[in-house]
Amino acid sequence: MSKTIIVVGSSNTDMVIKSQKIPAPGETVIGGEFFSAPGGKGANQAVAVARLGGNVTFIAKVGTDMFGDKAIEGYRKEGINTDLILRDPEHATGVALILVDADGENLISVASGANEFLKPADIERSETLLAAAKVIVTQLETPLDVLETTARIAKKYKVPLVLDPAPAKPIPKEILKQITYIKPNENEATVLTGIAVKDVESAKAAGQWFLDAGVQAAVITLGREGAVVVQKDSAVHLPGYSVKAVDSTAAGDAFSGALCFGLARGEELLQAAKTASAAAAISVTRAGAQPSLPTPEELKAFLKDA
Repeated sequence: MSKTIIVVGSSNTDMVIKSQKIPAPGETVIGGEFFSAPGGKGANQAVAVARLGGNVTFIAKVGTDMFGDKAIEGYRKEGINTDLILRDPEHATGVALILVDADGENLISVASGANEFLKPADIERSETLLAAAKVIVTQLETPLDVLETTARIAKKYKVPLVLDPAPAKPIPKEILKQITYIKPNENEATVLTGIAVKDVESAKAAGQWFLDAGVQAAVITLGREGAVVVQKDSAVHLPGYSVKAVDSTAAGDAFSGALCFGLARGEELLQAAKTASAAAAISVTRAGAQPSLPTPEELKAFLKDA
């Protein structure tokens, strides 16, 4: 069996309303379409890896409610190892309320629930498994001390760690030094670096800021404009793909999952990022988070026609 990709992160249930526009404060927009789907950045990335054929274990915490039951059932159907998903009897499974407009742009509000109660001790109990992983990926929808513990263990055993720093919050430099790859979008890169990322050149500058802070490489996604990959001796712009956007909710997670899948297979960062950009492009053409994540066959066909 191939070595495991471990995802440490959040599990949510997404409640989605798609309508012509996202309401302004105090405004009510009538005529939307509602659906519910499994979500959470950690879960989305775990499903993204599994759907591409990766061997993935998910470390997370959910409630003992029906949302938690349904989430775990869904992960098992995707082929994800759920043995390290913990159940919290005191806190509900996380919920995200998502508004999507006609252009596929979204607005998200999250009630983190059990995600906020994932603890460093929960990660430390899995140290042996983390030490043997091919790649570890995590995000910022769980407490910062969980990231700190995950990063410390990854560094100790020289396991590549990918951080998708969403939702953006300040990260101490001591943690950044332990991260192999960081994958922010333009807004997250702006928050973390203080550099206003609005185009390719400013993305390259932000990427260099991360390298100066101790991260080995940065992949900054720019939506329709693609991504910028900054490494020690290079800064490369990967143009985006032209697609009809329906829902951008899981684009970043599709990218992160595919990026980790490629790295785990031994691909160089640039090649993994190119494939990840295609996976993200596919995901925005379909509604929902996990339902939008591509299969290997879809990815192969898309790249063939691109």
